Amino acid sequence: MSDSDAARRQARQAAERAKAASRGLARTTDAQRKAALFAMAAALRSQSARIVGANELDVAEARSAGTAESLIDRLFLDEGRVESMARAIEEVARLADPLGEVLERRVLPNGIELSRVRCPLGAVAVIYEARPNVTADAAAICLRSGNAAVLRGGSIAARTNALIASVLSDAATSSGMPAGCIEYVGAGGHEAAEELMRARGVIDVLVPRGSRRLIDACVENSTVPVIETGTGNCHVYLHRSADARKAADIAVNSKCRRFGVCNAAETLLVDDEAAEALLPAVLADLRKRGVTLHVDERAGLIAERAGIATVRASEADWECEYLAPDIAVRVVSGIGEALEHIERYGTRHSESIVCEDPNAADEFTASVDAAAVYVNASTGFTDGGEFGLRAEIGISTQKLHVRGPFALEGLTTYKYVLRGDGQVRA
Repeated sequence: MSDSDAARRQARQAAERAKAASRGLARTTDAQRKAALFAMAAALRSQSARIVGANELDVAEARSAGTAESLIDRLFLDEGRVESMARAIEEVARLADPLGEVLERRVLPNGIELSRVRCPLGAVAVIYEARPNVTADAAAICLRSGNAAVLRGGSIAARTNALIASVLSDAATSSGMPAGCIEYVGAGGHEAAEELMRARGVIDVLVPRGSRRLIDACVENSTVPVIETGTGNCHVYLHRSADARKAADIAVNSKCRRFGVCNAAETLLVDDEAAEALLPAVLADLRKRGVTLHVDERAGLIAERAGIATVRASEADWECEYLAPDIAVRVVSGIGEALEHIERYGTRHSESIVCEDPNAADEFTASVDAAAVYVNASTGFTDGGEFGLRAEIGISTQKLHVRGPFALEGLTTYKYVLRGDGQVRA
């Protein structure tokens, strides 16, 4: 058997074990799943030194391969980050049980009582790249919502992800969860991921997390339903009515809070009527934080007069999710051109307007097609924890099933339960 065939077989077997486990998970109680999650958090803490040791090897290998520091930051773990992962699992355990919720109940004219009841999706595959915390988050959220998890992490974090998954799986099964409830697919290259994409009837839903390339590959090649967690080419638009202090604070925070996250702003748009007043301070603040400014002609002239270094933007800059200390800057003729730019280049993730004009705010929120639309606030708030979900499996940029940050409820569906007393249909 070739290595490629072996990888596909391993992925298929993991999916089948998870599918079998999902049937048992659907019958577990709230208390049983909570206990398993607390055991998983305790296991992470007890194995923290081993996990950090495995991560050190992954980080060293990534650095020797020339991996960008923004990706290294996503990959890196220390004992503090492992502790944060453990606490996040405990927070998921404390969330209200999403299963069994009666969404609707009524009696049909024939006397049958109809209920619409929340239930798990089944076996959930998550394909992701450099962030080891996704291993813990996805496993915890899937188990809390009664789903089995099949996890396929990127090769850059192979040792770290495999160890975390093993620790969590052992703790869950030791607590009474069915074997196969947390499966990790570590062998093989693209073949393993492709097998999960094509495991229709075994995998119930697939969630990709990572680069545009990964997400597009899953959307285009999967026969399994996909929840698309999109990339974040997010914009901050400074309207002509914007308050100067708010403009600087929001633009800088949206870009610089963390460079390597999907809710970071990658493009700054500013009205031409306000560009001379607003841009010098905003661009100076960004440069102080080491951000490279990719500017159009008008923004470049304003920056040059203020003594601020820039580089000329190309068409590729308007499309780019940098995930790095870079931002594209464009001067627009007004809200109409700003909306056209966002419609053309945005990724339906998070968009923000800074303005004091309520009519502009209303036009922006009504017109922008994105999962999260902000008025006078940073795009950095697009996060499950900030939205009160306490955790997230991802941020969906699609419109069906779920949109924006999603966690437990996003990994459930519903079934109709009908209770009769001997009724038959004529």
